[in-house]
Amino acid sequence: MEKEYLEFEKPLKELEDKLKELEELGITDRRVSELKDAIKKTKEKIYRHLTPWQKVLLARHPSRPYTLDYITRICEDFIELAGDRRFGNDKAVVCGIGRISGERVCICGHQKGRTTKEKLERNFGMPHPEGYRKALRVMELGEKFNLPIITFIDTPGAFPGVGAEERGQAEAIARNLFVMARLSVPIVSVVIGEGGSGGALALSVSDRILALENAIYSVISPEGCASILWRDGSKAPDAAAVLKMTAPELKEFGLIDEIIPEPLGGAHQDFDEAALRVKEAILRNLSRLKEIPREELLKKRWEKFAKMGVFRE
Repeated sequence: MEKEYLEFEKPLKELEDKLKELEELGITDRRVSELKDAIKKTKEKIYRHLTPWQKVLLARHPSRPYTLDYITRICEDFIELAGDRRFGNDKAVVCGIGRISGERVCICGHQKGRTTKEKLERNFGMPHPEGYRKALRVMELGEKFNLPIITFIDTPGAFPGVGAEERGQAEAIARNLFVMARLSVPIVSVVIGEGGSGGALALSVSDRILALENAIYSVISPEGCASILWRDGSKAPDAAAVLKMTAPELKEFGLIDEIIPEPLGGAHQDFDEAALRVKEAILRNLSRLKEIPREELLKKRWEKFAKMGVFRE
């Protein structure tokens, strides 16, 4: 897969292209060493001081690892389960049962595509109601067989098409919220890219919500917010700043529980290292959750979501 670069990554691209050229020529002198040092310094300069909008772009990076990229790296085995037993199989959501370091778990996650064909097949990671119903079916299997549940969040939002609405998109999302709040097994969610509106929340009513360093999680996209507030989609960078949708801001407001550091430059720079960090965070949180009695686990989950937000009387 050819590496893609965002606009603010262009200085890095120039250096990496020069390094690649030297390596292809078999040159191994000090020029290579100097270029590697320059690449490291440029990465630190670019990625240590990202604006909220740049983090949005990084969360949507076309080369960023998706749910299946993590599953193949953190699971010893994974059996995918298809279909909601009502309408069909929505490939925008991947579900199944697997093992992580010997721990049997149910896994559900949004899945985007890379090629044009895959993007259309996965509906750009925007689930239909049957996708959410499939996820719920698998999560209820986890409840039945006492398997912890892991969810990966990465969607612009639920698909808003006519067909999806006709088949009960709102009800499907609401049903997931209702049931997930009552499942007695531990649930850990990881925001790996975009966490868009109810489409994300339908898989993240969890005991622990983790987010990768450059992930975003918000009630609306910056473009949607800008269109509503200013009637101008070009103000999306301003909206990204006021929405407080980046991982550090989410942690400060108590909307997520933990930030998972990414490799320098983002998760797309090193899939294996990113997956290793996600795996460690999942197992650590699962280990703690499994020690909590079920009644207390449900109580804590309810309290977690009940205290979100600011209320005035």
